[in-house]
Amino acid sequence: MRVVIAGGHGQIALRLEKLLAARGDEAVGIVRNPDHVADLEAVGARAVVLDLEKSDVDAVAKVLEGADAAIFSAGAGPGSGTARKDTVDRGAAALFGEAAERAGVRRHIQVGSMGTDKLDSPAFSPEFRVYLEAKKAAEDDLRARDLDWTILRPGQLTDDPGTGLVYLSDSTGRGKIPREDVARALVGLLDAPETAGRTLELISGDLTVAEALAAL
Repeated sequence: MRVVIAGGHGQIALRLEKLLAARGDEAVGIVRNPDHVADLEAVGARAVVLDLEKSDVDAVAKVLEGADAAIFSAGAGPGSGTARKDTVDRGAAALFGEAAERAGVRRHIQVGSMGTDKLDSPAFSPEFRVYLEAKKAAEDDLRARDLDWTILRPGQLTDDPGTGLVYLSDSTGRGKIPREDVARALVGLLDAPETAGRTLELISGDLTVAEALAAL
């Protein structure tokens, strides 16, 4: 399986690429910084240097040609400012989705965020609300596309070692999840085309990814 990952140098993406390479898949990560190429190669992935904030749909579609699946795991990150939350978390996601349509890559998984359905919550800071608004716009854009999409909303991300045990559902409630287990769940979703058209939440739980997918 050839899988193209937007945000290829992200903490989830690097773990995902390592898992894909270990099972013999071709992981292709899109990165903005040429200095990050070696990090992808170290986990067995191939890097393509392309700035999604400055690129056009034709250039991204060319990278996606021949892929079996596309995964959007990019994000502007903390401290990036409100402008980049729009250009990356929304704009780059929409560009990636349009490019997937053009390249004929139907399977599309997008990493979203919990809270996009609670934008009026007083618990959110103004900056975090801008981030959630961008993520919600990206989700809405993807749902309108002619793709076999799945949206995965992980809970609070941690760098703890993964346990391999998760809770995956339409609604899980709040909770934490190691990035390693998010990567495992993304691999599982690639192997579960029946999850197309679903928006799923993910936190730590007591089922393996395979069991959690079967329980859906």
